[in-house]
Formats: sequence, structure tokens, C-alpha cells
Amino acid sequence: MKTEFTDVTETQKTLTIEIPSDVVDAEIARIAKDYSKQAKLPGFRPGKVPATIIKQRFKDQILHDVMHGLIPRAVDEALQERGIEPIDTPNIKDVALEEGQPLKFTAAIETVPPFDPGDLSTLAATRPSAVIGDEAIDEMLQRLRERAAKYEPVEGRPVADGDTAVLDIERTDADGTPDRHDNVSVELGAAANPPGFDANLVGLSAGDEKTFAIHFPEDYAVKEMANTDVSYTVKVKEVRRKTVPELDDEFAKDLGAFDSLAALRDRVRTDLQEEADEKSKRQVRTELLKQLAERVTFELPASLVDREIDRRLEEFARQLMQQNVDPRQAGIDWAQFREGQREPARGAVAGALVLDEIARREGLTVAPEDVDKEIEQFAMRAGRTPAALRAQLEKEGGVARLTSGLRREKAVDLALSRARITDE
Repeated sequence: MKTEFTDVTETQKTLTIEIPSDVVDAEIARIAKDYSKQAKLPGFRPGKVPATIIKQRFKDQILHDVMHGLIPRAVDEALQERGIEPIDTPNIKDVALEEGQPLKFTAAIETVPPFDPGDLSTLAATRPSAVIGDEAIDEMLQRLRERAAKYEPVEGRPVADGDTAVLDIERTDADGTPDRHDNVSVELGAAANPPGFDANLVGLSAGDEKTFAIHFPEDYAVKEMANTDVSYTVKVKEVRRKTVPELDDEFAKDLGAFDSLAALRDRVRTDLQEEADEKSKRQVRTELLKQLAERVTFELPASLVDREIDRRLEEFARQLMQQNVDPRQAGIDWAQFREGQREPARGAVAGALVLDEIARREGLTVAPEDVDKEIEQFAMRAGRTPAALRAQLEKEGGVARLTSGLRREKAVDLALSRARITDE
């Protein structure tokens, strides 16, 4: 077998292979013999059809089987001789196959070149402060009060600032397109309200109806609405006033297993501290992964980058569907969104390549019990049995991806243990 290896780039290689004609003819003869055992042709007993007729009648199928038998073996052999591990299935092209002639073809290959991830002890990051003060606790307690607020009906007076008005709203754009929504709750003073909308509600009472126009300024946050005029017709159905509970022991007891406001404050402090600590860890991790990714100086394999972009788009689309939003009807320019994910995807791919190389050099492995534990945790969150989830992962090739992810986490932990991390 003749092979010619060409370096196109650091990550792209071309392999040209020629398999001798005697090997090709022997494979054709072997496959033709298998066909003859099953072929049923008029005038011949089963298994007695001459090889020449079999080759003529089933030429295309036989040559197809020959290619699928010889080409993968030849490519694997050539790659093993050179110690090359492709990151994806080689792209086979320019195939020339005829009986009595050598089988010639080329294989386009993407691979990761050898590289040194560098000395992990030279990594450095600053751990942000995670101190929780009384101000943060007070802010969270206020949020809890707001969540527990009740909206009481208001009788005998018109709408005032701070009220919530229940409205039927008919909206007409500048082009005359109408849009109607009933029983909409509008809190006067809310930041999301159109400019000047609240002022037109003040003084209205339940049962009142009013038509007014609003001009959206040129610098309005929603670009589609900027510098446009919209007409509104509103009918007040009800006026409500938000009542926020007092911050006292009774409020704490209403929230759950707290016997006093002090106990609630302690729990809030603990939760906020855990969140701050986790956020601090994530920032250090992100910074170290960024530094590791920068150590990849070669051109990243395009297939890996495209695969990561696909994964990100699929994940985003899945999140939309979980929110009952049809990705096809979301008004998203998917081509633009995809291009916007290219740089983040490149960073993710570079980081993964470095972690894989660290794991290889350090001999990091993942024990079967580690995989079992991870599957159990996933199954618990998904409300499924570990056995059912494992069966699905094995069917979809997910166990290998899960193992790879755990191996990379071990590499991250190793990098963190060797890096110079200082407190802010």
C-alpha cells in the first residue's frame, strides 16, 4: 500500500492512499462469492451462478462493499503508523475503484498537534471578596417582603401613583395595526411602562375609559419602538393597592420554619454567603480557564468549533422551548446569533483541548464509581431512575461524553491546586 501524507495546516492533514490491484481484486472476488451464495438468477441453480455474471449483475453493490471494507482499514493502518489520532471521521473523497486497477482515494483529516500546556504553577488569579454585609441582607429581606405583598382592591378613589390598575388595553401602532389585551395589571411607577403611560392613568376610576397617544423618544431602549407614536385606549376594570407585610417575627414565621426575624436573618446570611462563595469560585475558575485557553497557539480545528457552536444553539433552543417559546417563531436571526457564538465557542474548545492534554500528561482517570455517582445525581434531578438514564446515555454515546467531562473537571481541580490564587 502506498501512502502520501501532506500537512495542509497544523490541524488539517491530507492522506493519499493507493491500495494494490491484487488486494482489490481479491476483495472483489471474496465479496462476489458471498453474493453468488444468495443470488437467484433465471437459468442458474442457487450458488451456481458464474463469478463473471455476478460481477456484472451486482457491480455497483460489490464495488460499494469493497470500498467500505478496504478504505477504513487502510486509513486506520496509515494513521496508526504515524501515531495520528483524528478528532473526527476522516472525509474520504476522490475515490477511484475498478476491477484490475489500484484503489486510490484521499482522506482529509483534522487532528490536534502536540503542544505543551505549560507550567500550571505560573497560573495566577485573584479570588474576589465574598463578605456579606448587613446591607445585602436587608436588600434580600426587602425582596422577600415584595414577593409576599398582597394586592388589595381600592374603593372610592381614583388611580394614584403606586397603585396597580387592571386594564383592558387596545393599542394601535403608527401604521394602524391594532393589538388588544384584556385584564392587564399595570403597576404605576414600574420601569417597564411606556414613557408617559402612568400619567395618563392617574385620576381615572374603575369603569373609566380614556384614549391617548404616546411618543417614544429616539433613544428608547426597544429600538423597534424608538421615535414612533402609539395610540392607546384603556378601560379601568379595577384599582388595587400593594400591601407589603411588616418585617417582624410574624413575617418570618409565615415564610417557613423560622421562629423569629433573627432566625430568618441568619438563614438569609448563610444562603447569601454560600452564593457569594460559589460566585467567587466560579470567577477564579473562569479566569484560570481563560489563561489556559490562551496557551493554545495553533489554529483550532474547525469541526470542533462548529460542533461547540451547534451545542450552544441547541441548548439555547431547548431553553426557549422550556419557556413554551417556539424557536422558529422567536424572531431571532439565527445566522447572526450563530456567528455571535463563534468567539465564545473558540474559547471553550481551546480550554477543553488544554484540559485534555493536562489530563493525558498527568495520567488523570475517571473511576467507574465516579460515573455511576454522576448518573445518579443527574437521574435524581430529572426524576428518573439511574438505570433508565444510563440506558439512554449509552444509546446516545453520552457516557463517553460524561466521562470526558469528569476527566476535565479533575484537570481543572489540578490546575486550581497548583495556581497562585490570592484573596482580594
